[in-house]
Formats: sequence, structure tokens, C-alpha cells
Amino acid sequence: MAVTLNASTTTGLVQSADTSGTVEIQSNGTTRLTVASGGVTTTGNTSIANLTATGTFGGGVITSGTAVASTSGTSIDFTSIPSWVKRITVMFDGVSTSGSSSILVQLGTSSGIESSGYISYSNQTGNSISSAGVTSTAGLIISLTNNANIIYGNMTITKLTGNQYTEGVNMGLNAGANFALQGGGSKTLGDVLDRIRITSGNGTDTFDAGSINILYEG
Repeated sequence: MAVTLNASTTTGLVQSADTSGTVEIQSNGTTRLTVASGGVTTTGNTSIANLTATGTFGGGVITSGTAVASTSGTSIDFTSIPSWVKRITVMFDGVSTSGSSSILVQLGTSSGIESSGYISYSNQTGNSISSAGVTSTAGLIISLTNNANIIYGNMTITKLTGNQYTEGVNMGLNAGANFALQGGGSKTLGDVLDRIRITSGNGTDTFDAGSINILYEG
């Protein structure tokens, strides 16, 4: 997308957009500076000697991953998450496992998935019943109690500051009787987040139904 900022004594500051993939700064209707994939160019007496640009364009853009069938295997990875991402939504649609261990969502960096140092809690409530809460230091936990559990909903992981992240779970669970599933937690990574893993809590239960995908945004 091209974004044009037009500083004019008659029209003030005007922003416009097209699809050419550039950013332009105009003065009195004349383009003075253009930032495009090929570099930065200037027109007239415009100087960029003292111009410094940092960061990455990404804020406000919501990107969807590719949905993965959660019908086999003990873990599902989503990689190549950009460094500018501040929020990740992990979406579960009819997901279940072959056993009774809870599901863990683990965060990772270019060095790999981190499997310790988490603070995480989750429980199930419904039909005037509240299950005993579960906790984990090995990942962000989603409470399952048996292989009849089928979950629908989202886990939201949000960047707090630096490489520190918090998360919240808000899901529905069907296990013959319907329950709500909640939870929350946090994790500080050793480096910039670039991947996540969804896995069974004991590492041996396999996924046997549903699909999982992510959304991420700056």
C-alpha cells in the first residue's frame, strides 16, 4: 500500500493510499520523498541526511496462518512469526486428544521451543460443577480431564513488554455435559518470539480430532 502525506499551505495534511507499495511525503502537491522497495529517493532540495527510520510496518495488520488438522501427532508447530507481532490468537475448532492429559501451548525463539518457566492455570466450570484447577510450568495450559473432551475457542497471547507475554483462555468444552473453560498465565522468553507449539501435556497423547490455526497482529 502507498501512503501519501501532503503538507500544503492550502490543503493542510492529506493522507491517501493506493496499491503501488510505496510511502510518499509531499509538499504543496510535489512529492519530496519516496520510500519504496528499491530504496529512498528525494526530489528538489529535500535532504535526508538526518532522517532515521526504525521499526517494521506491521501494526494493525491481522495475518492468518494456515489451519492444521489436529487429527494425528503429539504436537503442532507454527513458525516464522514476525518479530513485530504483539498479539497471537490460537484458535481451536473441535480439538481433542487420545488421552486425559491437558493441552499445552509453548512459546519459542530462534533457539527452539521453551518448555519451562511458565506460570499457567486453567479450570472448567458448568452445570453447577467446577473442576479442580490445573497448573503448569511447562507451557500455557488448557484443562482437559478425559479423552471425551472436545474444545472450541481461543487462547490469546499478548506481548506485555520486551519478551514477556501474558495469555488468557476463553473456550467451550463438550464432554457429554457442556462446560466453560478458562485460564491465564505468563511467560518471559530468552529472546524474540518467532514460533509456538501446541502439544499434549504428557507428550504422548495424540491429537485425534479438529483443527488449529493462529492469527497474529502488531
